[in-house]
Amino acid sequence: MAKIHVSVVIPAHNEEKYVERCIGSVRRSAEHFGGNAEIIVVCNRCTDRTAELAEKCGARVIFNEDRCIAKVRNTGIKAARGYMVMTIDCDNRMTEGTIREAWRLLRSGKYIGGGAPMRFERYSFALWLNDLMCRGAFGLTGLYCGIFWAERSTFEAVGGFVDKRAFEDAETAKKLRKFGKAQGKKYTMLRKNHLINSTRKYDEMGDWLYFKLMMQNAGAMVKAAMGDSREYDKLIDKLFYDYNN
Repeated sequence: MAKIHVSVVIPAHNEEKYVERCIGSVRRSAEHFGGNAEIIVVCNRCTDRTAELAEKCGARVIFNEDRCIAKVRNTGIKAARGYMVMTIDCDNRMTEGTIREAWRLLRSGKYIGGGAPMRFERYSFALWLNDLMCRGAFGLTGLYCGIFWAERSTFEAVGGFVDKRAFEDAETAKKLRKFGKAQGKKYTMLRKNHLINSTRKYDEMGDWLYFKLMMQNAGAMVKAAMGDSREYDKLIDKLFYDYNN
């Protein structure tokens, strides 16, 4: 069997509308990279044709039933055979040079891994504000998310994604950064490529969606910060784990 350089893990919950598009973007990036890449689609509680379409596109399909995105991603990482592992959500896409740039940065020996800047697939005034907030947050914290990339051995060493149902991406970035610092390596982001961020939830629920949610659910967020996460968990289920049911 030929050596696999890169494994791309794609968690998917009822993503028959988007899985072919996502895999297509990964394939184009893999062709631009030139090395051997495998695509792993982790079907999470799927009741549609996601698995069938993913296999048709040449992806390896595995299954997970957890209601926790970190566990879904970790299932894919455990199945990965590549030297470098990347993750991308199924409704998003990567630009052509993504894999090649991440590989070059990782092989330089300067970086433990990193993320990617995010750009919406369309824009409006509300989405520009959302974009600016994200850029500001990433710039201040350095916790770049979106597309994660690191050596498979690094993900294994840190225990994969932090086992949380929400904000697991930022916590995982913190863990990778800390692990890298101990080895004299930096956590970084791609500079020439980016994540093409899906706007499907905005298309369905309005471009001011997350601003409205922050105002309407401020009480639930305060309670969650004080230890009572019941209302917040219902919101997370609605936006993520029951979305597409």
